[in-house]
Amino acid sequence: MQIVFYAIHILMKEPMPPLAFRVRPKELTELLGQKEAKAFLEDFIQGKRRSVMLWGPPGAGKTSIANILNNIFPDSYFAISAVTGGIKEIRGVTQEARKKVVPPIVFIDEVHRFTKVQQDALLPHVESGDIVLVGATTENPSFSITSPLLSRLQVIALKPLKAKDVAHILANALARDLPLQSLNRTISQEGLNAVAKAADGDARSALNLLELVMLNSEKEHIDIPDIKELLKRPLYHDRAGDAHYDLISVFHKCVRASDVDASLYWLGRMLEAGEDRLFILRRMIRMASEDIGMAEPHALRIVISAKDAFTTLGSPEGELAIYQAAVYLACAPKSNALYLTELKVKKLIEASGTPAVPLSLRNAPTRLMRDLGYAKGYIYAHDDPDGALTMQYLPEGIPEDPLYLPKDAGFEKRLKEIINARRKAKRNRSESYRKSSEKQS
Repeated sequence: MQIVFYAIHILMKEPMPPLAFRVRPKELTELLGQKEAKAFLEDFIQGKRRSVMLWGPPGAGKTSIANILNNIFPDSYFAISAVTGGIKEIRGVTQEARKKVVPPIVFIDEVHRFTKVQQDALLPHVESGDIVLVGATTENPSFSITSPLLSRLQVIALKPLKAKDVAHILANALARDLPLQSLNRTISQEGLNAVAKAADGDARSALNLLELVMLNSEKEHIDIPDIKELLKRPLYHDRAGDAHYDLISVFHKCVRASDVDASLYWLGRMLEAGEDRLFILRRMIRMASEDIGMAEPHALRIVISAKDAFTTLGSPEGELAIYQAAVYLACAPKSNALYLTELKVKKLIEASGTPAVPLSLRNAPTRLMRDLGYAKGYIYAHDDPDGALTMQYLPEGIPEDPLYLPKDAGFEKRLKEIINARRKAKRNRSESYRKSSEKQS
């Protein structure tokens, strides 16, 4: 069958499909890794059909799973590409579904590209069981698929393939693919393993790389030294998906935990993958306030300086300043007192609304305002021996509960002593003032 396929391409003078397409699995036994997906296929073949969303990185096997279904159920399988398809294609499939005794299998690749309207068009047909939807996406379904549609699908999360599974896929390709065999070239097991490792869990990428190596080599037997340059490839990353947010999140958590080595590793992962340097620096500015705060006030200044250094120098020279700031943040004493204060202040304002500023604290530039009591009773703190401790600085009805509670970390420990002394003096002075007022009355 394979010989006939290739003979037709040669006779028609058509370009040969890529290796990843030629050796795509057709049977369940050919699918490697992905235990949950295998279990789904076994149930499906036995008649337990259910609509699913296949979610995973490129080259994890989403299209291979669909190809297996197509091979087993060719008469009831329909494929739609979310890149080129739309409402018209959905209607065409659903109309065809009414003619079928068994609900057809509708595979939609890159389903996250469908708009909300297009996804809503699928909903009633999935709900009624008129079609069995098999969607595939590299994007997190929680954000890319509408909640009503997602609630009717089982999500199968595919993980990047292990290097040993990718190596097995490559070995099978060498054993099965006639065009590769016709090159009369071999590759060492070490070379094959290196190709598998370089693909970083992406089987399609590994197969494309293997084909490139085999086609371009001038040697009959290929080993690692012959393919070193070809094995260099960028790390898998995205600028808006899970990799983008997962990496910055784990970097933040490592800095918070003061693990300098882990912090530097995850920072390096982002930089090597091409993450936006300013995006990283913006998060580091947040760390300096949220996780360090007044425990080490210089942390914020260090990160701002690193940002200035990077914008001045650019890549790659300016990246050393980012590493420097990361080390400082990870080693700095930690306190989330400012972050907790922000939450308390927001909660207090939400509960109390917008009470008026006390009259004694308002400016009185006009006679009318003075007659109305503006600025009456205001004490200029610099002229008062007690530092104007008796003044009421909060609006009426707002409790004087402490909002900022410094911790015993770094410079904040000293701030705690200063603030507590001030609060104690204010309480004592207010109590003395109250008793004095009671005696006079």
